[in-house]
Amino acid sequence: MKTDYGTLSQTINGLKAEGYTRDFNIQKDSLICPEDQTELSPDDFEIDGVFRFEGESNPDDEAVLYAISSTKDDTKGLLVNGYGISADDASAELIKKLDTHK
Repeated sequence: MKTDYGTLSQTINGLKAEGYTRDFNIQKDSLICPEDQTELSPDDFEIDGVFRFEGESNPDDEAVLYAISSTKDDTKGLLVNGYGISADDASAELIKKLDTHK
């Protein structure tokens, strides 16, 4: 895995080419892929890479991209999130897992 792909969209495309094809969302206690309902609890995944992007003109454009792989099977995917995961969006355990890689 490269450490720099360029912009957020270039990084997403580069990681998808490397097999990170699922798109994950935060759902309280886990990450979920809406396409196929794959669900990963904090114990079920590893963070392979973290990429940070800052908006040039708008602080609201800041984002973090996580490259994630399952410890249960060969599932690999991406999670895009703004800086600062809200406690309303995720459990303390999930926030702790994601924050350890910042």
